[in-house]
Amino acid sequence: MSGKLLLVATPIGNLGDFPPRAIEALRSADLVLCEDTRHSRKLLTHFGIDKPTDSYHDHNEEEKAPGIIQRIERGETIALVSDAGMPVVSDPGFRLVRLARERGVAVEVIPGPFAAALALASSGIPPLPFTFLGFAPHRQAERRDFYLRARELGHTFVVYESPERIVASLEDALDVLGDVDVSVARELTKMHEEHVNGYLREVTATLRERDNIRGEITIVFGASIERSEEVSPKAVRAEFERLRAEGMRRNDAIKLVAEKFGLRKNDVYRMLL
Repeated sequence: MSGKLLLVATPIGNLGDFPPRAIEALRSADLVLCEDTRHSRKLLTHFGIDKPTDSYHDHNEEEKAPGIIQRIERGETIALVSDAGMPVVSDPGFRLVRLARERGVAVEVIPGPFAAALALASSGIPPLPFTFLGFAPHRQAERRDFYLRARELGHTFVVYESPERIVASLEDALDVLGDVDVSVARELTKMHEEHVNGYLREVTATLRERDNIRGEITIVFGASIERSEEVSPKAVRAEFERLRAEGMRRNDAIKLVAEKFGLRKNDVYRMLL
């Protein structure tokens, strides 16, 4: 009888975000695959979970995936966790899940915190549509090309960045995207959680003045100014008037128009004037 693969999301900082279902899932597993066994062992010990662990990361995933699937096919339940957040999404696990689907092995997801969604929800930047792009490249040339491709999306996008490169990354983004709305979320769910919001130029200047920046960082970028200016004021006014004719309040109509066209509310005000 086949077992199953459990994808278990772990806290991104606050252990209070680890739900009972996730704890029970790990207790039911025959083996827990960890991005870093030393890191995950602290979590398991905190919740009294005494299960065998094995390392599973980007550098050994391709080699280990077939053997893990064979164990599941023999009836074992194997859980996969990353250091923080949801496995597979910017973390190891894609090859394993892909192989499980190809072999008809059951995959169960136990949800939990996702830094990109938390940062987006708290940013005040139009949330839909949005694209999650994972980590920005380390090298400047590749990073600038990365932001060039992101600009063509024409809507909100979310990026992970390291504290060592955050200022350089924002400077590259400013050159490529223009002075767009941005929200930099640091240490989400942790004691020193911080949000720096505003236009990209001022946020970059604020962070540049700091001697030391620490912690996990998630950046939410609004639509590029260049793309926003391509939106027809006539189309904006027509959508605004349609919503008003349906009885929607003025401020609510402006908010919906801004979200639809990937604009800031100030841009909509300007076009209506």
